[in-house]
Amino acid sequence: MIMKIRVGFVFVAVLAIITCFGGSIFSPSQSLARSVVPVEGSKFDTSLPLIENLKNYTGKNVVIHLKSGKTLQGYVKAVGNNLVHLEKLTGKDFYDSLIRIEEINAIEARFREMK
Repeated sequence: MIMKIRVGFVFVAVLAIITCFGGSIFSPSQSLARSVVPVEGSKFDTSLPLIENLKNYTGKNVVIHLKSGKTLQGYVKAVGNNLVHLEKLTGKDFYDSLIRIEEINAIEARFREMK
């Protein structure tokens, strides 16, 4: 009786592992084919001010950290002398934001992706 329970447990465990990992156990070529590659055009230049770095990301998705502690994620539509227009805000359908440059504490941008 105990032997049947152990065999049943092992069977369930193996089935769960196969289900979780899918075909990647049996076809390693598919899992190895993906690799991390740099995103074209992504770069920060520490010799330039924040506003100039933001201009390089016009049309791209960024995360902006404000001095208040709030973060906004969206696409940089335009960068002026004092303001940044961030469009298509994540989590707020149909909203844009106009942010004062002096209120920005940091920016994040994607530099690598899986291909």
